[in-house]
Amino acid sequence: MRLSRYFLPVLKETPSEAQIVSHRYMLRAGMIKQSSAGIYSWLPLGFKVLRKIENIVHEEQIRAGHIPMQMPTIQSADLWRESGRYDAYGEEMLRIKDRHDRDMLFTPTAEELITDVFRSHVNSYKDLPLTMYQIQWKFRDERRPRFGVMRGREFYMKDGYNFDLTKEDALHAYNRHLVSYLRTYERMGLQAIPMRADGGPIGGDYTHEFLVLAETGESEVFYDSAVTDLTFGDREIDYDSVEQCQGVLEEFTSRYARTDETHDEALFNEIPEERRRTARGIEVGQIFYFGTKYSESMNASVQGPDGKNTPVHMGSHGIGVSRLLGAIIEASHDDKGIIWPEGVTPFHVGIVNLKQGDEDADAACDALYKSFAALGLEALYDDRKERAGGKFATMDLIGLPWRITVGPRGLKNGVVELTSRRTGESEEMPPEAAVAKIAEIYANHRVVGM
Repeated sequence: MRLSRYFLPVLKETPSEAQIVSHRYMLRAGMIKQSSAGIYSWLPLGFKVLRKIENIVHEEQIRAGHIPMQMPTIQSADLWRESGRYDAYGEEMLRIKDRHDRDMLFTPTAEELITDVFRSHVNSYKDLPLTMYQIQWKFRDERRPRFGVMRGREFYMKDGYNFDLTKEDALHAYNRHLVSYLRTYERMGLQAIPMRADGGPIGGDYTHEFLVLAETGESEVFYDSAVTDLTFGDREIDYDSVEQCQGVLEEFTSRYARTDETHDEALFNEIPEERRRTARGIEVGQIFYFGTKYSESMNASVQGPDGKNTPVHMGSHGIGVSRLLGAIIEASHDDKGIIWPEGVTPFHVGIVNLKQGDEDADAACDALYKSFAALGLEALYDDRKERAGGKFATMDLIGLPWRITVGPRGLKNGVVELTSRRTGESEEMPPEAAVAKIAEIYANHRVVGM
């Protein structure tokens, strides 16, 4: 993409309403624009990253054997009355009436809706296990929306739902989700720690939140520092293997890590003092097992091997897709702007032409641009007739991991400058060598498109 043809409304000044880093940089980098309190338009750069994150989530869910679908954003209140949650959910639910005076609501979550889908089409244990998911806009009418996309009213979320014959099968689905989430977050350059949490309005005795440590986190967390040494890495997991998934769960949850809602001071004090940590955390996902809570109240049962009807065991599993964008910025930035991990960067490399209009510089930049396109890599070419300082500031603000700087002086020596946004280190090399190095870097990261 040529920057002269792109819509990137960057701001030099920080808007007064932005209180945390991610909100400030998302506004300044032209990624979002507030429409009303807690509701945002996603401008091209922000939308591009949102899609990168969404596609990683899709890939890892499908790898785990989960089936994508799509449900409506508007639900009938009747389903929620069946489950008993319509009056219990609270003021966060946006309740509305249609023109026929029927009670409706804007989806905050979809346990009732997916249970209705299931009970309408599945009636035998032979169709189990079954896990379906969607990535869909949700709405919760927060009393005090703040912090940009971190605590908005409208948000983009992956919510998945498993249906199993037994508790043991459902807990395997729980463990399978935990494994897939660990892989998902690491592909985004995040370390998200699974922590024992409270079931809240969704319910359930088994639940873990995934939190990214950050000073601006809304939750206070208590943990054994040993959990921060754990990485999922490139290990291959057979998602059908109960033993492998259980092993990963034990590895990542055997160390103490809890939110303030479930913190146990006595257990925490059993950890060696030098490993006890308290911090703030940003929730980016949560998994639940809640047994037959919804299947019993909504009559979602199947005929078992013994010929008798039995309520299915269920769980729900969410990832905050739009919230993740803010969490990544909170975890990866400096005083110049965002620093995107390679896995989610909107463009793989930036090209800065120091002398737009110079025949040799223009030709070299065009050649680089075409070389990256041929490799399936997206370059953002700053071809504006702007000062070099302004071009560098824009690149630093929007946070592309790599920048290639092209100027007449370097070209006379047959070189361009390749700069790492994370370290600030630069290296001069021939243009074709710069292309090869960028290609090698992304060969180690699965390239995710729009």
